Amino acid sequence: MPVASAAPDTLFHAWLAFAGVLLFAAALLWQTGVWAMLADADPTGITLLIIAVFTGSTAWCGMRCRALCRERAQLNAWRRASIAPEHGGSIDAYLRDLAAPDADASSRTALAEVLAERLHGPSDTAWWVNGIQIKLGLLGKVIGFSILAMQLSRIENFDPAQTQHLLKTLTGGLGIALLTTAVGLVANMLLGLQLTRIDRCCDGLIADAMQFAETGGNGRNA
Repeated sequence: MPVASAAPDTLFHAWLAFAGVLLFAAALLWQTGVWAMLADADPTGITLLIIAVFTGSTAWCGMRCRALCRERAQLNAWRRASIAPEHGGSIDAYLRDLAAPDADASSRTALAEVLAERLHGPSDTAWWVNGIQIKLGLLGKVIGFSILAMQLSRIENFDPAQTQHLLKTLTGGLGIALLTTAVGLVANMLLGLQLTRIDRCCDGLIADAMQFAETGGNGRNA
């Protein structure tokens, strides 16, 4: 029985719903002035950079989900005993190579490894970018606490009359540290959720393609 969990078509629809929720939340934050507050609270711009990285990565996830949907369509076309109209897809290339007369057991194993690399390979860079968001947050923490330490080192004598100004100055660096770390963590979790679902979907595609090849699809010539 084909692996039904995390199917590419339902995954793409789930991503559309996820993106819609993000856009709705972004609109609410814009109306309430949160974006302006974030820009003012972090003069380093690291917070906005993390948000920009997350936005671009989320858009890439949507394109990747759409590509996996096309791969599923090619596999379904082979199941219906018809060659997929679009050539060049990973699933189509895998099944065509298996249908070659000179395909033996060793080549079948190698082709399965190539298919796994083609489907999972694009996500490797995305996972690296996901880690960059955490590192940017930690960089903001280092900068924030560095600013805090610099302000503390400038205090030579304590003047009670300047307490309010002193606290405002010190909390600026602390705010940068906490804000960038929090935004980096949230962006990392949200992007990691998308990438995990994409990887699970790729696993399902590989399992379905290999099962189809083992149960009769490998004997049909392209």
